[in-house]
Amino acid sequence: MNFAVKAVLAISMLGLAACSNPDQYGSGATGPGGALGPGGAGGITQGGINDPNSPAYFSQTIGDMVHFQVDQSTLTDTARGILSQQASWLVSHPSYTAIIEGHADEQGTREYNLALGARRASAVQEYLISQGVAGNRLRTVSYGKERPLAICSTEECYKKNRRAVTVISQSAVGS
Repeated sequence: MNFAVKAVLAISMLGLAACSNPDQYGSGATGPGGALGPGGAGGITQGGINDPNSPAYFSQTIGDMVHFQVDQSTLTDTARGILSQQASWLVSHPSYTAIIEGHADEQGTREYNLALGARRASAVQEYLISQGVAGNRLRTVSYGKERPLAICSTEECYKKNRRAVTVISQSAVGS
């Protein structure tokens, strides 16, 4: 086998490996394969969706995600409603911390979307703090357009990708 054939095979295998888990980021960190989900690295047992003290309840019943309008980092009324419930849960469960992930759709440059994702994560963080969650329990990260929930170039997909996700984990802070 010559070098070119080996290179094509290696690139193809890498491409297939990257596509092997399409829900890797889509179901949030608490989904299968996510950091907090079954098989994840967080080591947190999910508990049941009907257990109000479980991360599964937080993710599925309260909702770990809010969405934004195009080029906006302003919270909608719907987002504030979800975040108020998140804040109540976090205040009543002080052994958990959260990383707020800011995301953008595929439109715009990488740099612009990283900044937009940062503004979205910051807006969520500030709202949670205003609702009584201690600031030292919250961190933010921006992924820009690098971790899309939906992959296609339609407005329906763009809507899903303009989001902030609150990923919770247990920590020594507050316990």
